[in-house]
Amino acid sequence: MADETTAVQVTGLVTKALALDYEALAALPEQIADVSKLAEDRQGGAVTLASVIRAAGATGDARFITLFAEGDYSASVPLDAVLNQAILIYQLQDAPLPAAMGGPVRFFIPDVAACQTADVDTCANVKYLQRIELSAELGLDSRPKNVTQHVDLHRD
Repeated sequence: MADETTAVQVTGLVTKALALDYEALAALPEQIADVSKLAEDRQGGAVTLASVIRAAGATGDARFITLFAEGDYSASVPLDAVLNQAILIYQLQDAPLPAAMGGPVRFFIPDVAACQTADVDTCANVKYLQRIELSAELGLDSRPKNVTQHVDLHRD
């Protein structure tokens, strides 16, 4: 399904698996032209996670979202907690988001506290996002489990 132009895939419990490139992400509704209005320390353009999930058509038994990134990093969180909070940052000045900023796609939750669950933390903000998988059960989650692992992750 994916090729060198695909920015992110959407798989799992969906009615239509997607392979979205820059143009496909830009064509989705619910665009955010300037993410700095949601988070001052961020820049670029984004699309809401809800728009992406609607395009894929989550099935009724989809309860979790697992985010897979380069380097075998993954985070799995309750779908309902992030569906209306998260965005996918994919552009900077009308071009794909550069790798130096976590691109080509960066999963970002502007206000983690708004998710109202301990299952969602800042480490659920995933750089270099490659695939979003919807599932009925918690998926693969390699987020740090303690302070030492967290420090090591951000040092690398």
